[in-house]
Amino acid sequence: MSSPVEAAIRGVVTKGLMSVANFNRAHRKAKGPNPFLTGVHTPLGSETTLTDLKVTGAIPAALNGLYLRNGPNPFTPPNPAIHHWFVGDGMLHGVRLEGGKALWYRNRWVRSAAISKALGETPIPGPASRFESPNTNVVAIAGKIWALVEAGGLPVEVSDTLESRTRSDFDGLLAMGYTAHPHEDPLTGETHAICYNSLAPTTIWHTVIDTQGKVRRHEPIAVQDGPSIHDCMITKNHVIVMDLPVTFSMPALISGETFPYRWNPKHAARIGLLPREGKGSDIIWCDVEPCYIFHPANAYETEDGTVIMDACVHSAVFADGQMGPNAPVTTFESLEIDPAARRVTRTVIDAAPQEFPRPDERRTGQPYRYAYTVALPENGDPGFVGDPRLYKHDLGSRTRETRNFGEGKMTGEFVFVPAHAGAEEDEGWLIGFVIDTAADTTDLVILNAHDFTGPAVATITIPHRIPPGFHGNWIPLA
Repeated sequence: MSSPVEAAIRGVVTKGLMSVANFNRAHRKAKGPNPFLTGVHTPLGSETTLTDLKVTGAIPAALNGLYLRNGPNPFTPPNPAIHHWFVGDGMLHGVRLEGGKALWYRNRWVRSAAISKALGETPIPGPASRFESPNTNVVAIAGKIWALVEAGGLPVEVSDTLESRTRSDFDGLLAMGYTAHPHEDPLTGETHAICYNSLAPTTIWHTVIDTQGKVRRHEPIAVQDGPSIHDCMITKNHVIVMDLPVTFSMPALISGETFPYRWNPKHAARIGLLPREGKGSDIIWCDVEPCYIFHPANAYETEDGTVIMDACVHSAVFADGQMGPNAPVTTFESLEIDPAARRVTRTVIDAAPQEFPRPDERRTGQPYRYAYTVALPENGDPGFVGDPRLYKHDLGSRTRETRNFGEGKMTGEFVFVPAHAGAEEDEGWLIGFVIDTAADTTDLVILNAHDFTGPAVATITIPHRIPPGFHGNWIPLA
């Protein structure tokens, strides 16, 4: 822990650097349209509640709950010269299903102090945060719904009608921020995360939130260079830590960029296996070929102690500036992590570019068979997304099914919802948004996971475009 003098010095230096960065931001000029502020990414300018929704097909009566998705949607127009997709204000989109009906659609900004002030509202309670409008994920933890972001931002609790309630550091135990990707262990009900703070380049943390919503573990792990660790994974005995070559870039920050992370070829790529109740110093680091992973699908252990993690793997990201993600190659791979040899062997499952993998999350940390991913444009796209295809991987047979929503459609992440508590893996529904770029509308599509390429079970049409976002989840409601 640093002394008060050290903390004061760092504070002065940080303020000085931010003054330079803010000056440069104010003087950056755009060389052309920003792909994350135009076209399909054009932000929405208002909040809406709709109750008369067009439904095609039959919504399963068993789906009683809320589909929620988070994503960036700047409240005020940003400077296109410095805007990055990852930093816009968070906007939640939700569709409430009950009794075979779509009761409503809502969209709401996650409230920051600035947004609340602009809307004439009282700011939500809770500690101040550098990232006050979490824009990346929205999940249920211990019976509450939280909007999440990484790199030092605090979670914001929201209601089941999408209203921001409070910003929380969990009694001070998460004062350095949380993650965008916690993972609930289906066997214990506890929620694991690897957290980092962009102002703390030498430490990350393994946190565990118990079933009562209390932080029971906050274990520091030593790192270097301030790596961007977007996600993690758990197995029976380990937490998987991905320390890969995207790190904090001081030159990028000083130049005025809002997302100051860059590909860093000098930063050794490694994957760590941390004992779930061990000290940070107990972590086993295993070398891996340079790459970057935003999202693993799942991970598990074999009988001999080897860890298998399946993930969407990027050859490199943010190597050519702040725009992106812009990897030359993105594949779906199986990574075999050998703690005895301290090495990782990568095997390509599918060479097609794809992202946003999701499994049946009742199998988190355990052997599993199915994963569902979103296809990315084959030749790249400055707006990253833009493909009409959804993939289903059978990891047992190493086969892939493709669902194509058709020309002019753009699919986002789909989440698996089991048909009932005892349902088999793949027995249930896949739910996600599909944009119709020609009609400028969006469908919430419900698919039969087992009949992946068959007719949609139901389609709920939202009569406007929902900009591409990041992560969604199904929140069951009584």
